[in-house]
Amino acid sequence: MDGARDGEQPAPTLTDKVRAEQVRMLYADSASYFSTMAASTTLAGILIWQNALSPTIAALWLGFMALHTVVRLGVRAAYNRVRPPVAEWRKWGRWFVAGCIVSGLTWAVALPFLLSPERFDLQTLVIVSLVIGTYGVIGSAGALKSAFLTFFLPFPSVVGWMLFQGDTLHIACAILLCLWLPSVLTMGSRFNETLEEALKLRFENAALADDLRAQKQVAEQNSLAKSRFLAAASHDLRQPVHALGMFIGAMRGRRLPRRSLELVDQMDASIGALDGLFSSLLDVSRLDAGVIESKPVAMPVQPLLARICRELEPEAEAKGIDLVVVPTTAWVRSDPVLLERVLRNLISNAVRHTQKGWVVVGCRRRGRSYCLEVRDTGPGIPEDLQESVFEEFYQVDNPDRDRAKGLGLGLPIVRRLTAILDHPLEMESEVGQGTTFRVLVPRAAAARIDPPPALRAGVLADVRTGVILAVDDEQAIRVGMTALLESWGHTVIAASGSEAAIAALRARPAPDVIVCDHRLRGETGVEAIRRIHGALGVDVPAILVTGDTSPENIRDVQASGYPLLHKPLSHARLRAAVTALIRRRASPTAVAAE
Repeated sequence: MDGARDGEQPAPTLTDKVRAEQVRMLYADSASYFSTMAASTTLAGILIWQNALSPTIAALWLGFMALHTVVRLGVRAAYNRVRPPVAEWRKWGRWFVAGCIVSGLTWAVALPFLLSPERFDLQTLVIVSLVIGTYGVIGSAGALKSAFLTFFLPFPSVVGWMLFQGDTLHIACAILLCLWLPSVLTMGSRFNETLEEALKLRFENAALADDLRAQKQVAEQNSLAKSRFLAAASHDLRQPVHALGMFIGAMRGRRLPRRSLELVDQMDASIGALDGLFSSLLDVSRLDAGVIESKPVAMPVQPLLARICRELEPEAEAKGIDLVVVPTTAWVRSDPVLLERVLRNLISNAVRHTQKGWVVVGCRRRGRSYCLEVRDTGPGIPEDLQESVFEEFYQVDNPDRDRAKGLGLGLPIVRRLTAILDHPLEMESEVGQGTTFRVLVPRAAAARIDPPPALRAGVLADVRTGVILAVDDEQAIRVGMTALLESWGHTVIAASGSEAAIAALRARPAPDVIVCDHRLRGETGVEAIRRIHGALGVDVPAILVTGDTSPENIRDVQASGYPLLHKPLSHARLRAAVTALIRRRASPTAVAAE
C-alpha cells in the first residue's frame, strides 16, 4: 500500500502548470531558429564581401551555428513527440536554456572576429544586428526568464572589445550599451511577469470552471438520488393509503351511526391531506420527466382569476384578510390548465402567508404582454432568501414544518410551469411590506366563446354499472378495491397479475373495464393489460393506477396511451374514470354527444 502511494504522482501546483505552459510556448516557436541562422549567414556574407572577416573563421562559426540549430530542432521535435506531462517541465526547460546558453556563448566568442577595428560602419552593422536580435528574443524566449537572460551573454564581449580599443568614440559606445541593457532587461522582465499573470488567471479560471462542473454534477446526482428516493418512498407510502381510502369509500356506502360517520369524515380528511402531499410530489416528478407540454390557446383572464379567488375566499375570510380581484377584459395566449395551476399556487400562497391586510390579484398591460400580478401584505421574503424559496421543501417562516403553512413545493412547481409555458416569472419582496409575483403572458385577441352543445337527454342520468377486472399484487388493495366498486353496483373480478386474471376469465365473458396497478410483481401494468387483451382477443378499455412518481416510469406509462390515475385515488376520480369507459364501450355515440 505504501509502495502504491510512493508511485503516485502528486497533483501539479499552479506554478508547475504555469511553468509547463511557458516551456510549451518556447518549443512552439521554430521560426526563430531559422531566422537566427539566416541573419548570421547574411551578416557573415557581408563581412566576407567587405574583406572584414576571414572565410575560414566564418565557415567555422556558421558550421557550429548550423550544427547547434539542428540539435535544438531535434530537441524540439522530441518535445512535440513526447508531449511531456506538467511535472517534467524542469527537464525540458533546462534543455532549452542550455541551448540558449550555447547560442549566446557562440556569439560572444565570434563577436571579436566580427567587429572590424578599421571599419566603424561594419561595427555599427554588427551591433545593430545584435540589438535587433535582442528585441526579437523578448518575444521568442521571453516566456521563460532564465532563457531570455542568456541572450545577454554576448554583450560583455562587445563592451570589452570596445573598451579595449581605447578611443573616446568606442568608450562612449560601450557606456551607451551599458546604459541600454537595463532597459531591455526591464522590458523583458515585464513581458515575462505579464505572461505569468495571464497564465495564472487562465489556469485559475479553468480550475474554477472544473470545480463548478464538478459541483453541478454532484448536485445533479444528488437531485437524481432525491427523486429516486421520493419516488420509491411515495410508492411504498401510497399503497396502504390507497387501500385505506378505498375502505373508507366502501364504508360510506353503508348505514353507519352519526358518530361513526364523523370518524369516517376525519379519516377521509387525513387521507386528503396525504393526497395533497403526494400530488405535489407527483407534479414535481411529472415536470422533471418532461411529460407535460404546453398547449396555448386564446383565453380570457377574468373568469380564471374570479374562479380561483372564489374558491379561496372562505380561507381568506376565516383569516380576516381581503381577497380582491381587479376586473379586467384582457385576453392572453396560454395553456389554461397550466396557467391556472400557476396562479392558483401563487394566490393560495399569498392567502396562506398573509396574516392581516389584503391580497390583490389583477392584470396590467406591459408592451405586447399582460402582466398577471399577485400582491400581498404578508411578512415578505428577505433578499438573500428570495432564490431559496424556489427550492423544493424550502420555507422561510416554517422551521417547525407546520402543515398548515404548506409543503414548500408550490413555488418550485410555479417556476417549472412558467418555464414550460415560456412565461417570465418576476418577484419583488420587502420584509414587513409584502410580496408581489408577476407572470408575463402574451396578449391575444378577444374571441367569441361558444356555449357547450346541449347534452342528449338522459345521457348523464344513465350511469351504467358493469364488470370490472381489478388487478393488483397487494391483497389489501384488492379487497378494498372490490368493496368500493361493489358499493357502486359493479361486479368485480380481482386478480394479483395477468396470469391470475386470464385464469379467472376463462369461463366468463370479457369485462367492461380493467383497472390495473402499474407496478406488479414480475411485470408492468402495461404488459399485464396487453397479455390479458391477447388472451381475450379483444381490447378491453383499461385504466392504469400507480403510486410511482419517478420521471422514467411516468414517461413510459404516458407513452402506452392508457389513462393514468395516481394513488391514493379520490373516489370521485376513480368513479368518473370507470363510468366514462363503461359508457364509451356501451355507446360511443353517447359519449361523443356528451
